[in-house]
Amino acid sequence: MYKILKAEKLADMIYLMDVEAPRVARHCQPGQFVIVKMDEKGERIPLTICDYDREAGTITIVFQTVGASTTKMAELKAGDAFRDFTGPLGRPSEFVEEDLESLKSKKILFVGGGVGAAPVYPQVKWMKEHGIDVDVIIGSKTKDLLILEDEMRAVAGNYYPCTDDGTYGHSGMVTTKIEKLVEEGNHYDLCVAIGPMIMMKFTCLLTKKLEIPTIVSMNPIMVDGTGMCGACRLHVGDEIKFACVDGPEFDGHLVNFDEAMKRQQMYKTEEGRAMLKLQEGDTHHGGCGHCGGDK
Repeated sequence: MYKILKAEKLADMIYLMDVEAPRVARHCQPGQFVIVKMDEKGERIPLTICDYDREAGTITIVFQTVGASTTKMAELKAGDAFRDFTGPLGRPSEFVEEDLESLKSKKILFVGGGVGAAPVYPQVKWMKEHGIDVDVIIGSKTKDLLILEDEMRAVAGNYYPCTDDGTYGHSGMVTTKIEKLVEEGNHYDLCVAIGPMIMMKFTCLLTKKLEIPTIVSMNPIMVDGTGMCGACRLHVGDEIKFACVDGPEFDGHLVNFDEAMKRQQMYKTEEGRAMLKLQEGDTHHGGCGHCGGDK
């Protein structure tokens, strides 16, 4: 069992947990993920590592409630435990293995959307620890949904919050902020974008036009996390890849986002059924022949 040391609500439907997992904490790197499982019959949930403390032996995860399993997970408190906490999985971010002097010569931009700020944070923190200041853009629908602001300010060279409704920071999408920074004379050698699929797609369309190489994380389409289920199969250029074992990070200009988003939709019906059963409990008997509640 893996004990939860801290459980905190960051924003509406977004939660943070510190979990005691010494082995994972010893070996993980930015960009990797874990698979959590609440109990013996629980769903396997892949989550990118938000932070780690090797000395304390803890891993920080951040998740958004989007279905039955994550809704149940949000009810866990400090002192509770996960049955399984598997990791680190996936490949670390490429810059971890890159020559440090070469990395220091680059101007790097990180872009996070919504809960995507969580996996962006350990990468920016790693950069700071190695003497590299980077620019960070974090976007959300409203100010209330921005997460990890204090933590991000502490490690970013420049931090630019954006809100769709204009209530805080830059008014508009993260893409308009990228355009503005470039128009102001900023040059970037690399962009790392992590967030909702649609946000990464349009960020890549823009950075391709601006000729900025871009890395994206395809964690949103992962299900099993071991390469066995095939849910995260995607085209990267002419090659077929699996996000969980070949990634989760890829060249964003080569990812077929339209195909990936279609695959993401395939699991919504089943998740909806599970959510109805969770919400309606014993009153959900099915019988309609569509929702599967009678099975």
